[in-house]
Amino acid sequence: MLRTWVFEFFPELTDQTAVASGQSTPQYFADYLSLWQRDEALGFDGIFFSEHHFGSSFSSSPNLLIAATAMKTKTIRLGVMGVVVPYYPAARIVEEIGLIDQLSGGRLEIGTAIGVPQELAQVGLTMDQARRMYNEAIEILDSALETGIAHYDGEFFKYDHLPLLPRPAQKPQPPKWTTVVSADSACKAARRHSRICTGFMTTQEVKALFDAYLAEAEIVGLEAGGDHLGLRRRVIVAESKTAADEMSHSAAERYKAFVANDPRMKFSHIPDAPRQKGQSGGFSVSDDEFISGTPSQVADRIIDQCERSGAGNFLAILHWGAGLNEVSAAHELFGQKVLPILKKANL
Repeated sequence: MLRTWVFEFFPELTDQTAVASGQSTPQYFADYLSLWQRDEALGFDGIFFSEHHFGSSFSSSPNLLIAATAMKTKTIRLGVMGVVVPYYPAARIVEEIGLIDQLSGGRLEIGTAIGVPQELAQVGLTMDQARRMYNEAIEILDSALETGIAHYDGEFFKYDHLPLLPRPAQKPQPPKWTTVVSADSACKAARRHSRICTGFMTTQEVKALFDAYLAEAEIVGLEAGGDHLGLRRRVIVAESKTAADEMSHSAAERYKAFVANDPRMKFSHIPDAPRQKGQSGGFSVSDDEFISGTPSQVADRIIDQCERSGAGNFLAILHWGAGLNEVSAAHELFGQKVLPILKKANL
């Protein structure tokens, strides 16, 4: 069965938007909390919040958003995709996992990420430093989730048998997720029995990454299948193809400006997007990243990509960067007309 999640950026309320809509920031927060509460009633399996800093997003502390949403919901799964590990003491990450899992009644999904270069640079972290911090913190996290104790002597973290409380409600521990963009990172995730989520790439490239993960999982004795694999895509849905095309054009303009600030991304698949000289490494944003159309068209494309890649989880970024009214309408339309089709899919 295909599980469908909302992937939530929680965009910043700009002054222009506030003037146009008459919204205040507190009301904006309240409206989004109501939207996430509505997602449970619509039948989404869960919500993954992103973590971004220093402009464009209000999701700078997604664990707080999870705690607030947990108080308004009962069954929907909640997580971060992912917590930007290098920003925090490793012990604090473990303690917050236990606290949030208890507050949510055992509904937490643990997602971790290294972070994006342009944001890490704002606090003086290089990607090499961030990776080393991430690797140490993940070792501490995996061990402490099993034992409740942090004991570690590394470059960045030194803990001497620290008891970390509270322990998570889920036994033996909440599901772990890792954001990945390479086969190497996917295999590392398999070795620590973490599920994986990816996007940006073509469906064929995603399948190759998933196949590498599944092969490594078999080697390390992890029973893994589609339920361990998440595919994240940007989705525009409207009652008519014409309306979807118009919204897609606006979304593409917003996205071009966004990716221009990320040195990891290549832009050959984004029409008219600026190119960076001397760019190497990173990854390309493929046409498959963007799914738009009527509810039936969107459902068919999601099912096709999940079938071809082997994903058992689909994470929908609905109308990325649009105003709240458009985003709310998209959640409603997706929930009422796309989700029923996805739930019937034999994947």
